[in-house]
Amino acid sequence: MLEGRQVSLWIATTGTTRYPSLDSDLEADVAVVGGGIAGLTAALALKRAGSTVAVLEAARIGTGVTGHTTGKVTSLHRLACTELADRHGPDVARAYGQANQAAIEHVARVVAEEGIDCDFRRVSNYTYAESEDALARVRDEAALAGRLGLPAVFTSDVPLPFDVRGAVRFDGQAQLHAVRYLQGLARAVDGNGSHVFEDSRVTSVRDGVPAVVGTGSGTIRAREVIIATNVPVGDAGLFAERCYLHRSYVVASLAPAVPLDGTFISVDEPMRSILAIDIGGSRFVLAGGEGHRAAEAGDAAERYRRLAAFSRERLGTGETSFRWSTQDNMPVDGLPYAGTLTPTAAHLHVITGLRKWGLTNGTAAALILADILSGRHNPWSAVFDTNRPSAGHAGGVRQQPDQPPKSQLPDQPAVAGLRPGEGTVVEIDGEMTAVYADAAGDLLAVSAICTHLGCTVAFNADDSTWDCPCHGSRFAANGTVIQGPATMDLAPRPAPR
Repeated sequence: MLEGRQVSLWIATTGTTRYPSLDSDLEADVAVVGGGIAGLTAALALKRAGSTVAVLEAARIGTGVTGHTTGKVTSLHRLACTELADRHGPDVARAYGQANQAAIEHVARVVAEEGIDCDFRRVSNYTYAESEDALARVRDEAALAGRLGLPAVFTSDVPLPFDVRGAVRFDGQAQLHAVRYLQGLARAVDGNGSHVFEDSRVTSVRDGVPAVVGTGSGTIRAREVIIATNVPVGDAGLFAERCYLHRSYVVASLAPAVPLDGTFISVDEPMRSILAIDIGGSRFVLAGGEGHRAAEAGDAAERYRRLAAFSRERLGTGETSFRWSTQDNMPVDGLPYAGTLTPTAAHLHVITGLRKWGLTNGTAAALILADILSGRHNPWSAVFDTNRPSAGHAGGVRQQPDQPPKSQLPDQPAVAGLRPGEGTVVEIDGEMTAVYADAAGDLLAVSAICTHLGCTVAFNADDSTWDCPCHGSRFAANGTVIQGPATMDLAPRPAPR
């Protein structure tokens, strides 16, 4: 039995927002699809610049990818300077670092100006090494980042409760309660001619004058549209071929006696990410890692157990209180995207590929688009440009992977043996069918064919979801879309008897 509630700490310790759904047609200067860090940051920046904005969130503010973050606000992204300099040259690495540094300062200003109570705190961030090989890489990263003008030093004094050989340290970084920050952004956006809509899933986006964003119960006509949904809605820009979905896991454990001062990530594998935060009089330590491509099968329960064991044995924490997973869009060339949805798009823009550092990359990308749409120069726009020459395809990721031979699929009698909370994919009357047993043991059946590009979904036992191995769409047990690029639910099927 796993310890901890299957919910993000940030979501569990924040009240629920209650913005209305879009139920009629509306006009705005800018429509923003997605109420995460990128969408809300862009919306507020554009509102401050004089535009009316309308934000459309498919669920509730903070319940998407941003609500499942680790809470780090930093420009030290493990060994990103070395990686990007090797692939794109030092100027690109410098611009990437500068954009993320600017994002930290922007978050700090917004917290102060809007009075957002989100436990924002300045800390140092460390990329640490335990092995000799990792130590050499850390030294190189510190030296390179320093030459690029970033706040980097090498240090052998790393405030962790276990021995490490050294780390690159960035001072003046930060951490925060991610969902409370998003809710503060939403409050600042809503009103004075601008709107935030929840439970308003976008089903279509059309370029034009005006551009049109459609939901099931209303449309927004806008001069410009920003799509900021992790994987772009509809994906006309084929970002599923320029990025790949990566899943990772976090456990939050009680730790009253753990005095961690700073945020940390390891160079050595398995990668471990560490952060401590005080919420409601309790101290929690977050330990993250165990990542893998979303298309790769794995035992989520065992991944959580390994993280919990690391937290207990290396960090001295107590019982696990919360555990959750998240799925991030990773750009093949290592750089986020902020620009037009396609080379020919006139009024459709996109933010995606935030490479697991969304609190700063998402903020930076949002500010880039806000500048572009307001007619201002942004010094980092070329590095994030969606049409840059280096943007490639996800090598080895097939558009539609081979389906399992019928001989490997469970037969229909196996469905009758499903226990509550279990699911499986079977062929029934020639149709691939996803079958789930609810808490009462009653069977619920939906089509197993992803509504994005026709791949067969698989059951995620830990989250009780149907996940697409091709491009990362996720569906609830009843077939409702949780995460795109799919925009349509899995069709219901007759429950087997």
